[in-house]
Amino acid sequence: MRINKEKFDYQHILNNLSDCVFLFNSDKQLIYMNDAGEQLVGGSFRHFLNQTLTDILNCPYIDLEKDFNRSIRTGVAFAHRDLVITPTKVLVTVDFVATPVFEKNKFTSMLVEIQQLDRHLKVSREEQLLAQQNASRLLLRGLAHEVKNPLGGIRGAAQLLAQELDGSYEEYTQIIIDESDRLQALVERIVGPNKPPQLASYNIHNIVERVRQLVQAEAPTGVTIKRDFDPSIPNLVCDQDRLIQAILNIVRNASQAISEVGEIKIQTRISRNMTIGSKHHKLLAKIDVIDNGPGIPSNLIQQVFYPLVTGRPEGTGLGLSIAQSLISQHGGMIECTSEPGKTIFSIYLPLGNGNE
Repeated sequence: MRINKEKFDYQHILNNLSDCVFLFNSDKQLIYMNDAGEQLVGGSFRHFLNQTLTDILNCPYIDLEKDFNRSIRTGVAFAHRDLVITPTKVLVTVDFVATPVFEKNKFTSMLVEIQQLDRHLKVSREEQLLAQQNASRLLLRGLAHEVKNPLGGIRGAAQLLAQELDGSYEEYTQIIIDESDRLQALVERIVGPNKPPQLASYNIHNIVERVRQLVQAEAPTGVTIKRDFDPSIPNLVCDQDRLIQAILNIVRNASQAISEVGEIKIQTRISRNMTIGSKHHKLLAKIDVIDNGPGIPSNLIQQVFYPLVTGRPEGTGLGLSIAQSLISQHGGMIECTSEPGKTIFSIYLPLGNGNE
């Protein structure tokens, strides 16, 4: 079978790779970058076009330009394993391979392939997190079933007892009824909604802006909530009410962590080529909720999405657990990183089903 190379879309294939591909010309200026590369450097190909290798892939420990020049001179590819680079402000560990391309014995370009090792570790952590959440959700549903039945019996018995006593001890029977109702509501909040999501197409920024207005109205006057939206994000197929509730829980949590004075930034971006569970998504909406509060204690950072886990004395430990459950119903997930002065909750929502 003969392949028509003119009709073969190599760029489309490269954009579907999970590894990053960069191509630099003879002047060491960028002339091509695939989608995974854009994700690594945190910007579009057009923005980085004609920039040099060292400008784009800053390496604090190795002189890449020196290796680049030697490879051009000798015609031999070079590689670095477990190389630390800082394409953004975050350190990234990668496997780095650069191959010089020659035409008629003349150097024309340098092909750079980067495999992000942190990405594989991240996928593994995400799979473990989702498995733990699914297990805890099943446990909670079983526990809820066992708790709700006797609660109903206690409440009914208290009502009958109140009728038999003809108003005597009404205060005590009412306490039993009220506490039964409170526990019933608590169990239902932990388990979450049983009905399937009501899906429709929505502008994600309308949802985020609604949340911003709600939290800003109830936050202390010293707390400001800023926006940094990417208008290129397409509409998202989602359950609007559940998505509002999920984002509201996270932004409200940030506001409570700040207390009296501070700043929250809600940022939206496009994210590409991410695996959630066992499913790979080419395009996702990423919503970052960033606050400059005291941060999450290191002993709690791995458990913040578990029910009834909280770092605040007055907290219930349900807001983040419910948010993660509601985002999971949309095929997405929430990640968290925290240090004193900067906590980031990142919400990932797949853009699919004709929305790309």
